[in-house]
Amino acid sequence: MSRPMRRDAARNRDRLLREAAAVFTEQGLSGSLEEIARRAEVSIGTLYNHFPNRDALIDALVPQRVAELDRFAEQAAAEPDSWIALTGFVENMLSRFTADRALFEAFTGDHPAAAQLVQACSRGMSGLSGVLDRARRDGVLRDDATDIDVVNLIWALSLLGESVGTPAWRRALTFVLDGLRAR
Repeated sequence: MSRPMRRDAARNRDRLLREAAAVFTEQGLSGSLEEIARRAEVSIGTLYNHFPNRDALIDALVPQRVAELDRFAEQAAAEPDSWIALTGFVENMLSRFTADRALFEAFTGDHPAAAQLVQACSRGMSGLSGVLDRARRDGVLRDDATDIDVVNLIWALSLLGESVGTPAWRRALTFVLDGLRAR
């Protein structure tokens, strides 16, 4: 049986998680652990006492952010029009991926030691596959557009990011969706 965490240790852990969220959002999942500790006003040793490695910190922080994709899939499932469901799902993903580098890298990267993250990403991919399967069944998505094709397009558009406050991906998405739509 483990003892409850001391109040100061719990406070340090909370600060580390808050600052890790900010650093990972700004810099991605390879963001500086030293920067996280500095911003949390603790030593790097304190960070490692709570999180023995980067993947442990990622696992404590990112899966709930990836779980947002579950909500996007639920919204898509509730939409009666499968094309609107698909475009809404993709737009939601892109708006989150461009605002949160950590979420983007979590979904597109490889973090096998972060077990909870791997499970959350698998659910996110399953949600996307469900939306794509429905669009194919309804004949609104090109037959030759694979799930990987769509993931690659989302990934590429995510790299466009923001441009002077306007999502640079938004205009390009119009052309991408037009290319994916069945004729």
